[in-house]
Amino acid sequence: MLLAACARPEVGTVAAPETQVPEIRIAVVLSAASITLGGGAALVLAGGDGTPVSELAAGTTAALSAGPGGLRLRVGGATVTGGPQLLLSAPDSGSAVRINGRDYRGRFLLSAETGGVRAVDLLDVEQYLRGVVGAEMGRRTELDLAALRAQAVISRSIAVKALGRWRTRGYDLVSTVADQAYAGIGFETAVSDQAVTETRGEVVIWQGQIIDGFFHSTCGGRTADGTEVFANADRPYLRSIRDVDGNGRAWCALSPRFQWRESWTGDALRRTLSETLPAAGGTAELARTLEDLRIVDRTATGRVAHLSLRGARGGLTVTGPAARLLLRGADGGILRSANFFVQLSRSGGRIVQVVAEGSGAGHGVGMCQWGALARSRAGFSYQDILSAYFPGTEISRTY
Repeated sequence: MLLAACARPEVGTVAAPETQVPEIRIAVVLSAASITLGGGAALVLAGGDGTPVSELAAGTTAALSAGPGGLRLRVGGATVTGGPQLLLSAPDSGSAVRINGRDYRGRFLLSAETGGVRAVDLLDVEQYLRGVVGAEMGRRTELDLAALRAQAVISRSIAVKALGRWRTRGYDLVSTVADQAYAGIGFETAVSDQAVTETRGEVVIWQGQIIDGFFHSTCGGRTADGTEVFANADRPYLRSIRDVDGNGRAWCALSPRFQWRESWTGDALRRTLSETLPAAGGTAELARTLEDLRIVDRTATGRVAHLSLRGARGGLTVTGPAARLLLRGADGGILRSANFFVQLSRSGGRIVQVVAEGSGAGHGVGMCQWGALARSRAGFSYQDILSAYFPGTEISRTY
């Protein structure tokens, strides 16, 4: 049976000596005009030398902004001016730090920067992962525990590999899906915490080095080669796999984004393209005079390789990943995946409707999160899941 052939005990991790968990810096807010502090537990603001600058009583909120003299804190009718940086923490180490109404673990380094205020969460990697796994995988049950463990390991791999990467900018990762979603304490669950605890210190390695980890929501039945999306992602373990079960059914078929449809009227598409084309090297004129939109070719995994747009006075050809940024839906979100087909309707030679139908969500490289959930429910271990999506790799403990 498939289950007996694929499932195995969750063993085989290469052990490492117990060492201190490293600290990571997560940019939660960048270049904001102002941010709100407090509203939950009591908080303390200190200067760069550790000298207390202000205290916020439990339940009290304050607005922080940047001015010519540095950071400015407004509490009620009073304003306190600090230097270019302040450290925000809870006097009770077990309490959360609330930023913009959301609770986080750790301490926050607040800085004045061009464009406003930056807030960077300073906390250890394991605490950080508690806010990542729940945010990335949602609220799950014990049936999904192997998938959550796999997410914890690949997210830890991304975090540990990123340590110091952007330190000159003052942080290691951002809290959005540009790196991986981090949403603080509110997204932690007992099951996701269990997945983090049970995989403590574990990362995915290739030839002794932590891998360049990638994951996405829904692959549509086949993952993408790394270089289909990322120019420098030519790695032996980032190769496309056919992600189906023994009956040929895509593991991620249970995803609500497995199949999708997006449509635009001709006028709506022209308005969208007038906003998105300039960032891709096109012009608003091309959007206004759009005469044709077609898929030029596809990658080996069936995703759009190039999309061509033609107007009255020229055109533009973009890659599949770039096409996702151009063809935004009514909600402003990018196209779900590059695995799509387009159909145009015309009236009097003018485009009056465009329909895109596709499968999957995300870039398609690395671990398919919905595929991992289905594999978990079928009895796969987290090692099985990671070895399926990153062939030839191993799991090792870094601390």
